[in-house]
Amino acid sequence: MFGSRIFILFFLLISQCGHSVFSQMQVPAKESIVTVVENQKNNSSELRKVESVHNKKVVSLSVVLVIILFFLFYFFYQNNKLKQKIKRKDTKQKILLDIINSGIDSQENERKRIASFLHDNINSLLSSAGLHLNVFTAQNNIKAEEIQKTKTILAEAHDLLRDMSHDLVPSLLVRFGLMYALEDLCERNSNSSIHFEFSSTIAVEQRYVEKFEMKIYFIVSELFNNIIKHSAAKKAEISLQENQDQFIISIHDDGIGFKTDKLNKAEGFGLNRIRARIKKFKGSFSIKSKPGKGTSIKIQIPLPH
Repeated sequence: MFGSRIFILFFLLISQCGHSVFSQMQVPAKESIVTVVENQKNNSSELRKVESVHNKKVVSLSVVLVIILFFLFYFFYQNNKLKQKIKRKDTKQKILLDIINSGIDSQENERKRIASFLHDNINSLLSSAGLHLNVFTAQNNIKAEEIQKTKTILAEAHDLLRDMSHDLVPSLLVRFGLMYALEDLCERNSNSSIHFEFSSTIAVEQRYVEKFEMKIYFIVSELFNNIIKHSAAKKAEISLQENQDQFIISIHDDGIGFKTDKLNKAEGFGLNRIRARIKKFKGSFSIKSKPGKGTSIKIQIPLPH
């Protein structure tokens, strides 16, 4: 009986001690759970903040990319628009050059045909008429004044037609070539008001294809006409040379000159024709001039092969 009481007492003591120990162990466990929950809340808050910052960066980057794409598209559009404008301008210029060159070619062919007709037909007829008249007067010993006047008129008509034929297509150009024809052109255009001087490093007997020689001759002739009409020059010089498969023409006068920045606005059909001729040969044409300092012109054209 006494033993059972001791056992019950011992059991109660152990139970009390176990409960006390369990209670002491339970408190830290609760605290650790609370700490974990708070840490999770803090981590969640930080994650939300990081996510918010990330979202803001994405939005900002997207806006910047949209702006960049807009400007790229705008520049591409403007560049394409400019290219189209330049292309249209080049096409118009090419059409204009083709029209001018077509007109020039037709004109030169017609000049050649008329010159040939005047020289081979009309001049021959006049010469024949003069010859028959001379034979008739000699055989019949006629010295009438009307006959002499008729001979004079026939001779003048013959000379006028010869000069007209020469202006259309110079006989020197056809027979002897470009060098002789241009030197003769300088002599014929020189007078008491202006002197044209000719120089060339090319042999005088040098010949080129007929079309090339004709085009060069008429280009120089037109430039000489411009000098005579507009420059008020006392002296003009032309020099010819070949350099690296290029035919180079340099012309200089001591005239009144002009402002080259106004050239495109003021240039007439004459210069347009010259430019068209040179463009057809894939050459270059430059003008340098100042008021009171004269004018220098340089033309470079690839040599024909």
